[in-house]
Amino acid sequence: MQFRRLAIVPLVILLAAPLAAEGQQAGKVWRIGTMWAAPGPAFDSFVQLLRELGYVEGQNLVLVSRWTGLKTFYRPDLAQELVQSKVDLITTIEIQGGQAAREATTSIPIVVLSCDPHEQLVASIARPGGNVTGQTCLMSELTAKRLELFSEAVPRMSRIAYLYNPNEPGPVLGLKLAQGVAPALKAKLRPIEMREASEFDTAQARMLQERVDGLFVYPDVIGTGPARAQIIEFAAKKGLPTMHGHRGWVDAGGLMSYGSNQAAMFRRAAVQVDKILKGAKAADMPVEQPTKFELVINLRTAKAFGLTIPQSLLQRADQVIE
Repeated sequence: MQFRRLAIVPLVILLAAPLAAEGQQAGKVWRIGTMWAAPGPAFDSFVQLLRELGYVEGQNLVLVSRWTGLKTFYRPDLAQELVQSKVDLITTIEIQGGQAAREATTSIPIVVLSCDPHEQLVASIARPGGNVTGQTCLMSELTAKRLELFSEAVPRMSRIAYLYNPNEPGPVLGLKLAQGVAPALKAKLRPIEMREASEFDTAQARMLQERVDGLFVYPDVIGTGPARAQIIEFAAKKGLPTMHGHRGWVDAGGLMSYGSNQAAMFRRAAVQVDKILKGAKAADMPVEQPTKFELVINLRTAKAFGLTIPQSLLQRADQVIE
C-alpha cells in the first residue's frame, strides 16, 4: 500500500473543526503514537486532518513518532517504545505494523491503515472485538475487477505480466484472484516477483524473456512503489499498456488505474481517531472499507501506444487524462 497523495479536505470537515475543538476534554493533552514508514507529505496531511478536527500540536496534542523505514513495517521494538511512552492511541500502516502494535499492547487502541486484508488482526471486519480497527482500501479484492477492465481496454493482450511483491499478503491474494478470472478473459498471467525496488532489473529481464504484451502492477510500498518511475519508463519504451491500483501511477504516465481514493481513507482514519479519543471503543468500530472507486484512463499514453480505448469504457471513467 502507498501513501503519497491527499486531496483537499472536504468543507464538512473544515466546518466541523470548531465543534470538534469544543468537544475536547478541557485541558487534556492527547498523546498519539505514530509508527509509519517515514515522514513526508502523506504523514503531514494526516496530521493536518487531525488539526481540522481540533487536535493541534503544542496545544492539546503530542505526537510520539517512530519511523520503520521501507524494509519492513514489523518493528516490535518501536511498538514497545510507543507503549512505554504511555500514548493514548497508536496509528500505524500496513498489516505488519498492526501486528507489531497489537503484540505490544492489548489495551491501547490501534488504528491501522492498510490495503491488505485486516482479517488476521481482528475477530471480524464488522466487529473487530479487540483493540484494533482501521481502514482498508481493498487493493487485493479489486484485482479481478482491474484485470477485467484492463482486458476490456486492450483486448489484444494475451500475455500479461503480474508484477508483485511475493512477501506481502495482499499481492499474493491478488494474484490468486487474478488467476481465477484470467481464463475467462483469454489472458495468460505471468507472475513476476519484485520484493524491493533493487530487483526491477531482474524483473525487467523476466518480462522481456516472457514476451509479455501487457503489465499489471500491484502497488506496494516496498517493492513496486519505490520503482514507479522506472516501471513507467520501461513500459513507455516497450509500448506496454499498464494497469495500476492508484491514480498516481496514471498521473505519472501509466495507462489506467482502478481503485479507492486514498485521500478519503486518510480522512476516515482521522475521524476514527477522533471518535476513539472521545470514548468510542475500537472493538465496536468496524474496519472501514471504501464505497467509491475511481477508474482513471490516460489517453495521452494510449495515443502514444497507438491504442484506441473503447468509447464505452471512456464513458465509465471517472477521469480521462488528455
